Amino acid sequence: QVQLVESGGGLVQAGGSLRLSCAASGIIFSRNTMAWYRQAPGQAYELVAHISARGTPNYADSVKGRFTISRDSAKNTVYLQMNSLKVEDTAVYSCAAPGLKKWGQGTQVTVSS
Repeated sequence: QVQLVESGGGLVQAGGSLRLSCAASGIIFSRNTMAWYRQAPGQAYELVAHISARGTPNYADSVKGRFTISRDSAKNTVYLQMNSLKVEDTAVYSCAAPGLKKWGQGTQVTVSS
């Protein structure tokens, strides 16, 4: 059974940082692209970042230079380091294994002004 479990969300002031983690089980983690999506209230899902099985990252323009995606195959975990957070980064962040069409439950990130 595939499980993706996010952690690390919370409330932070604008300009602050958070690190999200997503622990994967039930998949061959090292062979899968992993991704972080987010959904703000009343808005569509947005692909924030993804990282290939080989570790090549890609970012949405809205987070480029502020967010860093990484993965640790020894821990079956993908991370999203978020720096210089803005109020508009407020959303539910979910990790995904897009190739397997599997998603986590999500973790709330709230950035206050």
